[in-house]
Amino acid sequence: MTLRWRVDDGPMKKKPSSAERIARDDQALIDAARVARERAHAPWSRFKVGAAARFGDEIVHGCNIEFDVYGLTNCAERTAVFAAFANGAARKPMTAMAVIADTPEPVSPCGACRQVMFECGGADLRVILANTRGDARVVRMADLLPGGFQLETQIPTPPVTTAPARKSALRKPTRSRRGKRGSA
Repeated sequence: MTLRWRVDDGPMKKKPSSAERIARDDQALIDAARVARERAHAPWSRFKVGAAARFGDEIVHGCNIEFDVYGLTNCAERTAVFAAFANGAARKPMTAMAVIADTPEPVSPCGACRQVMFECGGADLRVILANTRGDARVVRMADLLPGGFQLETQIPTPPVTTAPARKSALRKPTRSRRGKRGSA
């Protein structure tokens, strides 16, 4: 399939930059995402999404999965990342991800997926947005999630010391005379 390049508001008039060009590896990810999309379980929305993530030399598939309790639904991008952890591929860094859906423009990940992708691939992660019509666009993760949240990796922890308990702090409670039964 030939990919047509588009920018946010129309056809591109200039040649795409090297960061935006579809490389052979990018096309392989789009093709893998297209296959994954066919496995999507979307009986309610009928909005099937496929994703494919590259961890080292390994491509991991993901698709969206819907359940009766809609909050338990999982997006294709996170499914791919979770599968990479489950099968051991995530021992290597994620370097690229493609996502595809049947949309008028190349589909973009939701906010939760952007955060997970940012944590696994960093600000320079290559993200290929595509649709089933053949449109595609390449962006960096920093473009999709500027200033993504990240915990400090080396948070200093103060040493834990246990001081002996003081006896005065362990006094038995006393009862007042007014609280006793049978008093006037």
